[in-house]
Amino acid sequence: MKMPFMKYVTWYLAIAMFIIGIAPRVDAGLAPSEIIALTEADRTADLEKIQKVLELKAVTERLAQLGLTQDEIQKRLNQLSDQQIHQLALQLDELKVGGDALGVIIALLVIVILVIVILQLTGHKVIVTK
Repeated sequence: MKMPFMKYVTWYLAIAMFIIGIAPRVDAGLAPSEIIALTEADRTADLEKIQKVLELKAVTERLAQLGLTQDEIQKRLNQLSDQQIHQLALQLDELKVGGDALGVIIALLVIVILVIVILQLTGHKVIVTK
């Protein structure tokens, strides 16, 4: 029993999956308002957040490798405007230090589940002996 449109549906689905697969991933987020002025308290809080990150050993070592001393870093921070400091603090919040560990764990779990399902479907048994 042959379906008349099966070939067309198959090609349509293959092309649709290809187009969906090559579409770039887009992340949306809230855009900060330009109208709201930052207060001195906001600048101080943002500077403290930046200082905490700069005090991390890995960041300090990397900046030293790039040839920057603590005095140069402080001088450059003092030259930044309130808006630039706030933008830097927001970007530090989004920074993932250790990478996306949750994504790796989920991927590993999916792989393990797939292997178990394939073994069950094929009828193979895994016996672990000492």
